[in-house]
Amino acid sequence: MNGLGNSPSTAPWQDPALTPEARADALIAVMTLREKTAQLVGVWVGADSEGGEVAPHQHEMEQPPDLDALLPHGLGQLTRPFGTTPVDPALGALSLLRTQQRIAAANRFGIPALAHEECLAGFAAWGATAYPVPLSWGATFNPELVKAMAAAIGRDLRAVGVHQGLAPVLDVVRDARWGRVEETIGEDPYLVATVATAYVQGLESAGVVATLKHFAGYSASRAGRNLAPVSMGPRERADVILPPFEMAVREGRPRSVMHAYTDTDGVPSAADEALLTGLLRHTWGFTGTVVADYFGIAFLKTLHGVAEDWSDAAALALAGGVDVELPTVKTFGQPLLDAVAVGSVPEDVIDRALRRVLAQKAELGLLDADWSPVPAALADADPSEPEALRGTVDLDPPANRALAAEVAEQAVVLLRNDGLLPLRGPARIALIGPNADEPTAVLGCYSFPVHVGGQHPKTPPGIELPTLRASLTEEFADSEVRTVRGVTVDGEDTAGIAEAVRAARWADVVVLALGDRAGLFGRGTSGEGCDAASLELPGRQRDLLEAVLDSGTPVVVTLLAGRPYALGRAVTGAAGIVQCFFPGEAGTRALAGVLSGRVNPSGRLPVSVPAHPAVQPATYLAARLAQADDVSSIDPTPAYGFGHGLGYSEFAWSGLDVQVAETGTDGEFRLGFELRNTGARAGAEVVQLYLHDPVASVVQPVQRLVGYRRIRLEAGAGCRVELTLPADLASFTGRDGRRIVEPGALELRISASSTDHRLTVPLRLTGPPRPLDHTRRLHPTVAVHDLPQAATP
Repeated sequence: MNGLGNSPSTAPWQDPALTPEARADALIAVMTLREKTAQLVGVWVGADSEGGEVAPHQHEMEQPPDLDALLPHGLGQLTRPFGTTPVDPALGALSLLRTQQRIAAANRFGIPALAHEECLAGFAAWGATAYPVPLSWGATFNPELVKAMAAAIGRDLRAVGVHQGLAPVLDVVRDARWGRVEETIGEDPYLVATVATAYVQGLESAGVVATLKHFAGYSASRAGRNLAPVSMGPRERADVILPPFEMAVREGRPRSVMHAYTDTDGVPSAADEALLTGLLRHTWGFTGTVVADYFGIAFLKTLHGVAEDWSDAAALALAGGVDVELPTVKTFGQPLLDAVAVGSVPEDVIDRALRRVLAQKAELGLLDADWSPVPAALADADPSEPEALRGTVDLDPPANRALAAEVAEQAVVLLRNDGLLPLRGPARIALIGPNADEPTAVLGCYSFPVHVGGQHPKTPPGIELPTLRASLTEEFADSEVRTVRGVTVDGEDTAGIAEAVRAARWADVVVLALGDRAGLFGRGTSGEGCDAASLELPGRQRDLLEAVLDSGTPVVVTLLAGRPYALGRAVTGAAGIVQCFFPGEAGTRALAGVLSGRVNPSGRLPVSVPAHPAVQPATYLAARLAQADDVSSIDPTPAYGFGHGLGYSEFAWSGLDVQVAETGTDGEFRLGFELRNTGARAGAEVVQLYLHDPVASVVQPVQRLVGYRRIRLEAGAGCRVELTLPADLASFTGRDGRRIVEPGALELRISASSTDHRLTVPLRLTGPPRPLDHTRRLHPTVAVHDLPQAATP
């Protein structure tokens, strides 16, 4: 019985034949106010003020909630049941099962909680596959591969009973000093949009709710500081920050969005009705739930100063469009009930949020009469023998590891090569640097061994994390490898540099392992709350770099990092530079494979690499005024521009054929060209399409990416690439705040990078200016047709 005198089969909210919305309405009609608000909050079991923070201001939260008092009214969400402490996956699944049984049994409707987890670089659980971070996803320029990765992550989440993943991050990099650059996909909105949308599609295909974050503008904070104010204008927001969210909502169909911590021009995102309700729901048609970033509603009082008390904060967030308070109950508990009692929050506003929450639970099967808390991973297990379950759930199976390796390999970016790479069996290799022999050097701050495992140093990481030393020794089995640290990642001690120089002089080649240490809130050099004052290499790594370059031995600089850094003399003095953005558990093998030539590098920069450490904020997506000139002593020209990347194959671009170079503002351009691999081995080229608008009614970036395609060709193979570009791709936000396509001249740059244009095509739009809305076309059509094989060199 459900407590209302109806059998489960007759309760309308349990009837899967009804729409989720109808089921939600039926349930709302019989709920008390306390039961309603209970569905709008999460509970973070096991999190307290002990140990290091894993969320901003975590230590300021109140005592853990009294579950015995809360659960009879129901519970909306369970926060991070696997990502709070290290737990064997099978035992974690069993614990979640029993918690769900307790929650459902305690409330009169039998409603379980929705369990959410972090999954930014894989399922953030002990023993789960650690995939490359999102900046590496961007470096692959391969949305389909990212989609496959996300589907695998989703299957692991779903198998142990998790319903929602707090990913992907759609923030566009505006200042590389920001600590969370590693969590982003890059500095271009189209790249971010396409890759993030693919991730959403993959996660949702596994039945897991994807959560877009952080909506919107978090990455545009002043001076690259975490959780800082944002000062951008409406056009930057409309044309740079919002397009990834728009595409993901339209094409990915995510079921959740997380508001950003920041305030923009004085309006906090958590209370921005125009953003969370007007744009997201009324314009874009989003129908899912908006969840709070952790403690974000309370921050309306403590950090933003727009709420007088907790009740006021709850009222502002609900009115703005936030449906669920995470990670734990704070303002949507008694303060919200008090606000209803005094009339400052109408009950129908609570019902609005509740309808979305319950409809989502209905979609997930959590309201079904035959709902079972037993996750797939325990379907054949005996829960009465917990210890017998230990080790029976594998969250890092061979298929996952193979996928992690493929992403890592495609994400490695070869920045410079004077011909030394790939290495041809050197007898003596000096492996020097702070990341030479560090297992976690491949992990970002949201990987479990760093995010949570760092607080439990006696607990093993749960996955294999070969160091670069181990992978290099395996890759070059016939070479003698001598390893010297030289300096730490961010320490000031330079005493080890002399030994490093001796090792360099002994060797035939130096592999210099530089970069970051991921962490949280100052516990690392990259990650949430680990912002940088400049893009100088952390600590004394620059001193080590200079000393090793002076040794006279050829140096290959490798970087395991969360952001791009200025590399000084290495740009002209190193024999090679290989950039990896925290490439995950398979990362060192991928890097070693590039050095040996087993892997033909094909990654492309998702962010520009600066020539100087103090030129931020800077991005390729900039107007002419932001470029170098003779009236400023600061030159922001990057050492390596967005989209740059080398390989061990050469590609010829030829045969340009323009069928339609002039069209109306409602038309499309058509053209094609030939691409051929003229090298001696198979490889991949990334065709990038940049649009240049020389004259517009408002200032435009000199160029912006409007399309790309990763194309793999065997040695000697060629293809015909046919392009169709709708005029909609030339649109931008005009002076009146509306998106528009204007007539006039354009230039299409068919390119290998933002700084390497291979074919340039003048185009023209004719006719009247044409206003656009959110239904505009977002992509070019890129068709690839094989050509006859040519003779290989």
